Amino acid sequence: MTLTDLPAVNAILNGISAVLLVIGYALVRQRKLDQHRRVMIAAFSTSVLFLICYLVYHANVGSKPFPGQGAIRKVYFFILITHIVLAALVPPMAIVTLVRGLRERYDAHRRLARWTLPIWLYVSVTGVIVYIMLYQMEHA
Repeated sequence: MTLTDLPAVNAILNGISAVLLVIGYALVRQRKLDQHRRVMIAAFSTSVLFLICYLVYHANVGSKPFPGQGAIRKVYFFILITHIVLAALVPPMAIVTLVRGLRERYDAHRRLARWTLPIWLYVSVTGVIVYIMLYQMEHA
C-alpha cells in the first residue's frame, strides 16, 4: 500500500464506520446492550484509524482540488463544507458519548448520543460521498 491508496482506504473506513453506527443503533433499540457496546467501540476504533490515515495522507500529499464545473461543483462544496464543519465536532462528541456509556452513565450517554449519532453518521456517509466525487467521478 502506498500513500496514493489512502483516500480509498479512508472511504472504506468511513463506510465501515457508517455501517457499524447503524448496526449499533439497531442493537440499542433492541436492548442488546452488550452487542451495542462492542459495535460502538468498533465504530469508534474504525473512526480513529480513519483519522490517523487521513492525517498521514494530508500531511504528505496535501489536498486535491475538485475538477468539476457547474452545478456539481456547488453540490460538492456544500457537502464538503458541511462535512468539515461537522467532522470537527465528532471526535469530542464521540469520546464523551463513549466514556459516558462505558462508565454506565446511561442517562447522560443517551442525551448526548441523540446528537452524536446523526452527526457522526452524516460525517461518515459524506466522507464516502466526497471521496467518490473527488476521486471516482468523471468530470467534464
